[in-house]
Amino acid sequence: MGIEKSDKKQLRFLIARIDRIGDVVLSTPLPREIKRVYPESFVAVLVRNYTKDIYVNNPFVDEIIIYDDSDKSTESFIKQTQIIRSFKFTHAFMLLPDERLNYILFLAGIPYRVGVGHKIYQMLTFTKFVDRKKYNPLRHEADYALDMIRKIGIEPKSNEPEIYLTDSEKEKALKFKKEIADDKILLGINTTSGNSAPNLSTSEYRKLIKMFSDDDSMKVIITDKQPPKEISEIPAVEYPFINNSLRESIIKFSALDLLISNSTGPMHICAALNVPTFSLFCPLTACSPKLWGPLGNESKIVLPKENYCKTQCPGDPKVCRYEGDSGINAEELSEMIKSFLKNLQK
Repeated sequence: MGIEKSDKKQLRFLIARIDRIGDVVLSTPLPREIKRVYPESFVAVLVRNYTKDIYVNNPFVDEIIIYDDSDKSTESFIKQTQIIRSFKFTHAFMLLPDERLNYILFLAGIPYRVGVGHKIYQMLTFTKFVDRKKYNPLRHEADYALDMIRKIGIEPKSNEPEIYLTDSEKEKALKFKKEIADDKILLGINTTSGNSAPNLSTSEYRKLIKMFSDDDSMKVIITDKQPPKEISEIPAVEYPFINNSLRESIIKFSALDLLISNSTGPMHICAALNVPTFSLFCPLTACSPKLWGPLGNESKIVLPKENYCKTQCPGDPKVCRYEGDSGINAEELSEMIKSFLKNLQK
């Protein structure tokens, strides 16, 4: 379905992505692709307070609206509905199914609304939908998100995410790197992931960190918000990296020469900043790099050895630590990372 020519000047779009950092980063292609086709339109994003910095300075976003569901009262519901109604949106895209938000968008009087899946509350509010069909065929999460605008006739040119820094922020990143690493290679290592995907064990991360800390050509910084005690207490390793401001952390991420992690929000932040990433993944559909891999940057994906997945997979990716003789260990990763760094320097 396209948009009538006579309606184009009044187009006002709301993109609602009220989940976690990585998901919000992967929504950043939407405003860009909307503005490419409808440059005179008004585009706003609805996000949680702790992810809003991902959209700060985005040239394709006219307004950042904060979504807060910590207060479940009727008064809060009405207030948020009134705020969204005041913008007189013509279209709303709800990238995460959420019943409360669905009714807010409906009562805000937005005539064209799109959600994910076939929820009863969507049917009751005449909300249109896009269907992932159980990830068949398997595509990237960013591309699934773009199905929202395909619904109104916009065919995206790119699904690559972007985070935009100001000139002063770029200067701040250069100063940070100079102070902390001088002329050394600055490696960021993120050892946690909110238990959302398979990950290396803490003991193997500790070995890996010590290997690179002993290399005079490199400087290691731990990028976790709350790393395990065994990690934060390693001598000669910089921590903390993340403070109360996500924007300040984004600036620091932009200064890295490489981020090492599993599939997690910081990986997507770095990809959107065009910082190289070295990432541990799992071949299971819900964790697949085809669904969640970094986009737009130089990247290296590492999967467990095939025999490990066949013989030792615990069945639950959240508890997988790639352990065992046919899994992944620090020694192997160290050699792969050094090889990847050499290729980046060519």
